[in-house]
Amino acid sequence: MIKCHLSRIMGEKKLKIADVARDTGINRGTITRLYQETAVRVEFDVLEVLCKYLNCDIAQLLEITEDPAEGLSE
Repeated sequence: MIKCHLSRIMGEKKLKIADVARDTGINRGTITRLYQETAVRVEFDVLEVLCKYLNCDIAQLLEITEDPAEGLSE
């Protein structure tokens, strides 16, 4: 499972979804889905623009974690 840390990073920088959308040109819905961690896909160019805008590395934005549901099946 991939965890997106956009909400934490935006909170630390006191940014709103509308600010990021306006400043980057990324669709507000795309940012909202990443922020709420409901996105099922994201374009590489969106990740690049976000990382440059937020001055962060992709590893700071996205993290691979163990899916909690996988541990329940054992």
